[in-house]
Amino acid sequence: MTLLAVFKSRAQALDCISELRKEGIPAQPVSNPPQAKVGCGISARFEDTFLPRARRAVSKKNYSSFVGFMRKVGNVYAYL
Repeated sequence: MTLLAVFKSRAQALDCISELRKEGIPAQPVSNPPQAKVGCGISARFEDTFLPRARRAVSKKNYSSFVGFMRKVGNVYAYL
């Protein structure tokens, strides 16, 4: 299942994607979905099997623009 780490800041989202990849998590940048309600930022997309490692990576960097994690439910995303 697809998850997103949602950010308000494009720079921090791209930094997070780099950190996720360093942790062995295949992550890609995607536009924030409308359901995120945070404007036109970027999210880091990855698979749910990597969620525990992704949580650690995000908390380690303490990103100020991190909004939360979202899960794809049908054709829309919802916050965890």
